[in-house]
Amino acid sequence: MAGKRTTPLERLVDAALALAAARPWAQVTLGEIAAEAGLSLAELHEAAPSKSHVIRAFLKRIDAAVLAGPAPDLSEPARDRLFDVLMRRFDALKPHKAAVASIVDGLSRDPVQALCGWPALLRSMSWMLEAAGLDASGIKGALRARGLALVWLAGLRNFLTDESEDLSATMAALDRALKRAEPFGRALDGRDHVAPQNAG
Repeated sequence: MAGKRTTPLERLVDAALALAAARPWAQVTLGEIAAEAGLSLAELHEAAPSKSHVIRAFLKRIDAAVLAGPAPDLSEPARDRLFDVLMRRFDALKPHKAAVASIVDGLSRDPVQALCGWPALLRSMSWMLEAAGLDASGIKGALRARGLALVWLAGLRNFLTDESEDLSATMAALDRALKRAEPFGRALDGRDHVAPQNAG
């Protein structure tokens, strides 16, 4: 059973991660998540009425871990700041790598669920922009978040197969994606923001 946490939702996230690490996410049921968390179906329904809700809660947990890091050094280039922030995000995901791989694989086989998860990913990327000292508000902020999401997904593909202790392959892939993205950011507002149109 997943370890006890303060709220039912936190316990459900822990339970879902444990189950996803053990077998394909598509095979994990809400009833199994509830049982693993030591909750009734009624309690699960109140806290997270779908697997998508559980994933969003996990994303928010990862967001919080990154945002708890040091404030950005605004004297550094935006690309360097974004690199540091996204690598903190990968570091936060590292203990849950098997579960993340299972969830990503499950979403790749379910386009509807993947599409439903896109807004949550964009919200996370908006917070990553803010963590890097970049404005995520307004239309420009929305474009930056979409661009950063593509950069993140490019890095995530490498992260899931990166067996190195220091995530060197992930760092290299992320650096390449950010370099490709940089001209689009400059075109967006003439300064140092990143908003790529294709960073795959």
